[in-house]
Amino acid sequence: MRSTPAAAAAVAALLAVLSGCTSTDPTVAAPSPTAAATPTAVASPITATPATPTTATTPGAPATAARVLLVRTGGIAGTRETVTVEPDGRWARTDRAGSTRNGRLGPTDLDRLRQLLADPRLATEATAPADPGDCADAFAYRLTVNTRTTGYVDCDTGPDRPPATAAVVALLTRVTS
Repeated sequence: MRSTPAAAAAVAALLAVLSGCTSTDPTVAAPSPTAAATPTAVASPITATPATPTTATTPGAPATAARVLLVRTGGIAGTRETVTVEPDGRWARTDRAGSTRNGRLGPTDLDRLRQLLADPRLATEATAPADPGDCADAFAYRLTVNTRTTGYVDCDTGPDRPPATAAVVALLTRVTS
């Protein structure tokens, strides 16, 4: 049987995807072959059920294996965008029309995201009551990390943005735009 360069490249790509699936560390969730084959499933519209934790979390523990979901809604045009980031840095961004773009965070951005997710202020902000202020046509951000949700309305007349949440929103907006 003869091997073509295209066949060799396909095998190499398949091996690269599968190489991440052999972790023996029980705290690391291995990506399923189905999820890798259907990246649009990652960015499906939000349902009423919370995100499923990928690892057990304890208060104060770093969220290094967290699945992150950011939803931006509002504005004059009634925008609804979602960004989903998997623990390994793969991301999917779905715009208002349903178009999805995929990518992967670079090592520096992934490290920064993990630092921001480990910030204890994020847990505190998740328990704070939301006060949208008196604002029309503003963007609202809802950030879900594992099972915790926080957010804010980006309004000049409202309360200050929660700093840890706003830092994660700024990072995800920058790296997935």
